[in-house]
Amino acid sequence: MNFHNIVLAAAMAWLLAAPLAGWAQASDAKRLRIVGGLAGVNQYTRYEEPFWTRDLARLTGGKYTAEIVPFDRAGIRGQEMLRLMQLGVVPFGTALLGLTAAQEPSFAAPDLAGLSPDMPVLRKAVTAFRPYLEKTLRERYGIELLAVYVYPAQVVYCNKPFASLADLAGRRIRTSSPPQADLVEALGATPVQTGFAEIMANMKSGNIECAITGTMSGNTIGLPEVTTHIHSLPVNWGLSIFGANMGAWQALPANMRATLKQELPKLEVAIWNEAERETGNGIACNIGSASCAGGRKYAMTEVKPAPTDDARRRTIFANTVLARWVHRCGAQCATVWNQSIGPVVGIEAHAK
Repeated sequence: MNFHNIVLAAAMAWLLAAPLAGWAQASDAKRLRIVGGLAGVNQYTRYEEPFWTRDLARLTGGKYTAEIVPFDRAGIRGQEMLRLMQLGVVPFGTALLGLTAAQEPSFAAPDLAGLSPDMPVLRKAVTAFRPYLEKTLRERYGIELLAVYVYPAQVVYCNKPFASLADLAGRRIRTSSPPQADLVEALGATPVQTGFAEIMANMKSGNIECAITGTMSGNTIGLPEVTTHIHSLPVNWGLSIFGANMGAWQALPANMRATLKQELPKLEVAIWNEAERETGNGIACNIGSASCAGGRKYAMTEVKPAPTDDARRRTIFANTVLARWVHRCGAQCATVWNQSIGPVVGIEAHAK
């Protein structure tokens, strides 16, 4: 058995120590078992973890407590989360929407690269897509959607000057998903699929000249030490869903379900506000602004969107990113798009 399988087996043993309902009796309190989002980021450390380990007991008068582990420290691959939640192995779990697209391609729609140049557009896209997301999770996967979380914006860092998206042509750029790669190719650049942990090594070796990653996560790994310019136009963001296996959900008492339905939307709002704040703060720290809080100050040059950039983004999105996603996803995804996000952003998908 290799190391990954050992870790996965340990994680499954922890999860399965409780019944399918996802909770265990502990004296007079019931203890929920939660798989959370990405470890180490503010969305998890400041919001998800405290909600389950501290706030839940207060909100339920001590009747419920919870244990939570980030999925990326539980030995669980992000691509496996939807299936594990469907099976009830993970009764309550957080899944990165982009990674669930490996099982359900339509779920990539609200965070396709180039779709949302700012938080207001992203909010509109998610609001429009949410009814389909809820219905599909419930009917196809037996999962009750309880919250949609967001991470800060993904932007372009480069080790040489540039003034607009057009200047990226010919450069080798780190990407983390097929839609990002589609956008990069349409700019005339070369996408290089690279794991987050490998960004610095690839930048130092010269294998890549630019990287798409989060404004603050890039700061955290020291990316400004090997890059000079950062474009402030979001490429995409990073959405995740928090949901419950239907069996686990229905096994909870009605008053507990009502409490979670009331409180989790508040947690969702807090996480969205944090993502928006952190997006701006990441830029501030990378360029050495006095408003930087909680990150390291660097002296990068901020490349603000040129007058041509937003039009270029929109054209590439409609003609390349959306078109290729529909091609991979199928005609049904074009229908889903045209009945949800398409009307609010004014872009129609065409099935071929």
